Amino acid sequence: MSLYPLKFRPILKERLWGGSKLKEILEKPVQNDTTGESWELSGVKGDVSVVANGELKGKSLQDLIDDYPETLMGKRIFERFGNEFPILIKFIDAKKDLSIQLHPNDALARARHDSFGKTEMWYVMDADTDANLIIGFNKDVTKEEYSQSLKDDTLLNLLNYEPVKEGDTFFINTGKIHAIGAGVLLAEIQQTSDITYRVFDFKRKDKNGNLRELHTELALDAIDYSKKNDFKVNYPKETNTPNSMVDCPYFKTRFMHLTQELIQDVSQRDSFTIYMCVNGIAQIENDFAAETVTKGETILVPASSTKIRIKTNDAQLLEVTV
Repeated sequence: MSLYPLKFRPILKERLWGGSKLKEILEKPVQNDTTGESWELSGVKGDVSVVANGELKGKSLQDLIDDYPETLMGKRIFERFGNEFPILIKFIDAKKDLSIQLHPNDALARARHDSFGKTEMWYVMDADTDANLIIGFNKDVTKEEYSQSLKDDTLLNLLNYEPVKEGDTFFINTGKIHAIGAGVLLAEIQQTSDITYRVFDFKRKDKNGNLRELHTELALDAIDYSKKNDFKVNYPKETNTPNSMVDCPYFKTRFMHLTQELIQDVSQRDSFTIYMCVNGIAQIENDFAAETVTKGETILVPASSTKIRIKTNDAQLLEVTV
């Protein structure tokens, strides 16, 4: 089969910190006011995305990988990751602060959970006045200082707060303590992993009245205790050209603000290409078919494509490859 640009059904996740921006701003089919995440493209077991358009509608992402491994993913990607899709794409709406958390690196995650680690990036799509993110510590700390702060309930005093606005982008290495603050809507691009170590949760209770599980001991050997200003991504914003944002071993991202047609030769890319539409509307076409994306939608262009044509009068896209 000639694989065309693929759209997938959003997988909506209810969270105690979720809100209504996924529905109000991104027009997701949300049924309540506590939906915190829309998983746009996922190979996570138990939450595998299902095709929403075209001849393959109803097929899962795993079905496609099993049936068309190199055509969909690219030979290089398939040789590296096998039949595991390496990227997880989400939109996240935080009406309330998320828990303070971090993610293990590949070695720890594989040893403890038989999983990838979780390196990720955030692109802020909307932020309330005075909204912020927590990223890293505000000074170098020792494991002992950190542990004592948990006992004394003073962890928040050690954390770095970053004010945010639309367009701000952050790269979150494994081991870096972090949290999305209340009032932030963002696009998240990450390794395929759902492993999170929660270390502080403001003593909140779930809908059953229980405190949520903390992962205090697991986190101790996973945390980077040093202060590093390595998270804010400063990227060019030239119009009608791809602008490099993040280039790491797990994914490469580019920002595009297009006001006219753009044609890219991707014949040597040997990777699938993902587009997240963060503003406007565009038509994305490969060798075989075209599909429209609007703000809040995601599309997967298979690796077998030799060119990608994007038609638009005004759209902002995040392009993701491996």
